[in-house]
Amino acid sequence: MAGTFVVYSDKTAIAIELIGFCRGSGKRAVALAFDAAAAQEYAARGAERVLLIECGQNLPEAYAKAVAGVLEREGAEGFIVGSTVRGREMAARVAGYLEWPLVSDVSKLVCEEKELVTERPAYGGAVVQQERVKLPAVVTVPAGKFEPAATSGAGAEVVTLEAQPDERTVLLERASVEKQGADLGSAEKIVCAGMGFAKKEDLKLAFDLAAVIGAEVGCSRSVAEERNWLPTDVYIGISGATVKPRLYLSIGVSGQVQHVVGIRDSRVIAAIDLNENAPIFKAADYGIVGDLYEVVPALIEALKNC
Repeated sequence: MAGTFVVYSDKTAIAIELIGFCRGSGKRAVALAFDAAAAQEYAARGAERVLLIECGQNLPEAYAKAVAGVLEREGAEGFIVGSTVRGREMAARVAGYLEWPLVSDVSKLVCEEKELVTERPAYGGAVVQQERVKLPAVVTVPAGKFEPAATSGAGAEVVTLEAQPDERTVLLERASVEKQGADLGSAEKIVCAGMGFAKKEDLKLAFDLAAVIGAEVGCSRSVAEERNWLPTDVYIGISGATVKPRLYLSIGVSGQVQHVVGIRDSRVIAAIDLNENAPIFKAADYGIVGDLYEVVPALIEALKNC
């Protein structure tokens, strides 16, 4: 399957996953970078060609028109973009300049001969919407959907391009956002606390269990936004973090569809809940019906003795 896809993300790890998608689809992967360190990383991680755009503004979205021109010169069939705040901005602008169709935040992406087959959740995750879009097209993809490209033996060519920014886009101020919680997107194991906990202090059970198995701690949306017990950075679900750990263990999480959308790519899902009819058990590989205040301490002790 011949052809070229250009990939971009302001998050290096996501861009490497997108390179992996291109290579797995039989497409030539051309990576777009805005800093030299990222360019060298892509060159070593499977990109067949890396385009380094020298930024006068250090504001990638100001270069959307220039990027559109790059895609035309490269003869690209698709622009695959990491679904971050900056990535979505870039994707929309480029799609507008090129008049290409745009599909946002896909949960699944398959490349066929002349089109892309995409899936994404709709109606709050209650259904999965499948769409076919003819190439050339622009697609945005969240983190964790593809296996990262492996390190290649020989580094790809890095070509430096000069580009003029759109002067209508100006950076007025930059303020750092201090992340309060763990990076759940890259966590191998996650313990998730739900509304089954009666008091904030009881969350220590979740943290103790996480410590025993070497996991990060997340929560359901209500724990973060309604009770304010944990930072909003760590709530999991369709409007929060989408995770893909080897082990996801929920405690007192009912498992509404909006939450399950965020965990369904986990390799193993285990759940503890008092309600045997809780929706989480339909998504779980393993389940324990019981009082978390009895089950979790017993589980911690058993794991300590393993």
